Amino acid sequence: MIEVRALTGEALGAALDDVARLRIAVFRDWPYLYDGDLGYERDYLQSYRDSAGAIVVGAFDGARLVGAATGTPLEDHADDFAAAFAGTGLKLDDIFYCAESVLLPEYRGHGIGHRFFDLREDHARALGRRKCAFCGVVRPDDHPLRPDSYVPLDGFWRKRGYERLPGAVAEFSWKDIDRDAETKKPLQFWIRDL
Repeated sequence: MIEVRALTGEALGAALDDVARLRIAVFRDWPYLYDGDLGYERDYLQSYRDSAGAIVVGAFDGARLVGAATGTPLEDHADDFAAAFAGTGLKLDDIFYCAESVLLPEYRGHGIGHRFFDLREDHARALGRRKCAFCGVVRPDDHPLRPDSYVPLDGFWRKRGYERLPGAVAEFSWKDIDRDAETKKPLQFWIRDL
């Protein structure tokens, strides 16, 4: 039996090393192809420790964290995302950012992804947010590492009420598993009203 629960405060902080390990493992696969390291992950996840509005939704198999979804008020990421939202007419402090959702493959297909969104959206409403947004990497259809069996998550996200936000694209750099150096990737924002 998998238990999915919201973590904030000290419980959130205590889970972040496990979240880092999950990010490295899950994002190594398509479409992220991320060649991550624990030091970078710890630095990246520090913003969740620092934010009073942050949440980690953890999926636990016993005491083992097998999946996690994170979120913070969007203004916590203003330096990263302000340019992507420029010209949209949206205020960053109306939006809750649903960051990563990572789940080990053997636990997928059992509704945990929906629980990840449910609990983050509930948290966003409790903070008085009007919208939730997230972004996903955009890869070319003819990318040489794209698996033939890959099914994009667009349908899942649309069922949750999310739609692409036209023109809201961020850029981030990371090292792909098949590269020697970091390269920039576009990440498309999706958004919904709460």
